[in-house]
Amino acid sequence: MTTLARTSFAKLSQKEASAAAARHEMLYSGRMGGARAVFAFTDLSGLDLSGRNLADADFTGAILEETNFAGAKLDSSSFFGADLRRANLSNASVRRADLRGACLRGANLISADLFEADLREGTIAEKDKYGNLRVLQHDVGPSETTAALMQSANLERAKMSGAVAVQADFTDAIMKGCRLMRANLRQAKLSGANLENADLSGCNLTGADLNGAILVGCKLEHAVTQGADFTETLTAKTSGQPVDHNSIEVLLDAHARWVESEGREGQPADLSNMDLRGVTTLGQRALTALIAPGAQFYGLNLEGASLQGSNLSGADLRSCRFGGADLRGVNFSGARLSHADFRDAKIGPLLIAESRLLPARMDRAVARYCDFRGADLRRVRFSGADLAYANLADADLRDVDLTDADTGGAKLPMVFAEGPLSAAE
Repeated sequence: MTTLARTSFAKLSQKEASAAAARHEMLYSGRMGGARAVFAFTDLSGLDLSGRNLADADFTGAILEETNFAGAKLDSSSFFGADLRRANLSNASVRRADLRGACLRGANLISADLFEADLREGTIAEKDKYGNLRVLQHDVGPSETTAALMQSANLERAKMSGAVAVQADFTDAIMKGCRLMRANLRQAKLSGANLENADLSGCNLTGADLNGAILVGCKLEHAVTQGADFTETLTAKTSGQPVDHNSIEVLLDAHARWVESEGREGQPADLSNMDLRGVTTLGQRALTALIAPGAQFYGLNLEGASLQGSNLSGADLRSCRFGGADLRGVNFSGARLSHADFRDAKIGPLLIAESRLLPARMDRAVARYCDFRGADLRRVRFSGADLAYANLADADLRDVDLTDADTGGAKLPMVFAEGPLSAAE
């Protein structure tokens, strides 16, 4: 094995790198004078390429230590065997990129999109003058993501078989269908990560933190789990009270008649602490004043449903879809709502008497990464809620209560971004 020396790499200046990126962007947009950016086996360490469009660029074997790619478009780019130690790829789009054999030790990939990216092991080889193959490698191990920051990154269907991710931080990452066979995840942080249908067969999970992770359909055959924390993980196993599909439909139909007849027919449904994941017909239904505290709704489609005045306190509604739903006056107090889609939902106050308004409650709810674009959030009580990285940029937040709410990394309307986060006047 031959260690690649930095002196053998052409060191590019910021001006040279920016010029190459500009020509690449011209090519990408179909303008004259464009040319593909080929940075293979060059030294771009410490340079700033943030926000640039470098999709399909070639960074094979390049030295990219501490390079700034924040917010850059890097889809389908080749980082085969590249040195990305401590590089900043936060919020970058790295979809379907080739990262085989790349070193991501200490890299920042927070909120990066690595959908279908290839992070498997890989080596670069070349022929010497005698025709023998020599393996070329930077002075780091192959395919290392040791201590990388991948919080909230999208790793859906990424290929990470055999990757070394010791102590890497995958907190709240989307890792659905991720292929992690034989990966070394010793002491990795996977709390809140969505590993639905992921393959962790033969993984080393010694001392890993999977508290609150979603493991529905996850393969763990022959995985080493000594000392791993599986507290409050969600699996295919029934969570809470099991329900029979036929009986639940009868309850919901009776509830709909009760709503439509204003209480003259049918009866209200009480779904407290029930596991409703098998119920796939909740969208567009009349569910006003539903009683379902502590119920399990993970991943369900509730788009267009009428849930005014419902009690969903403490329920698990992670990754649920509420687009266009009527949620006026709903009680989401203490509910788990991370990654839920509330676009264009009505979550404002519910008029329950001639002049009495019942505000919706999301106090103490965990609503990290929720999408509230276009939602009516007037008077919603978010006191003590976790809204980290939520998208509230296009929501109506008049008279909202954000007392002690965590809005770190959240997208907020300009009126809040310019001043203190307190209830609107």
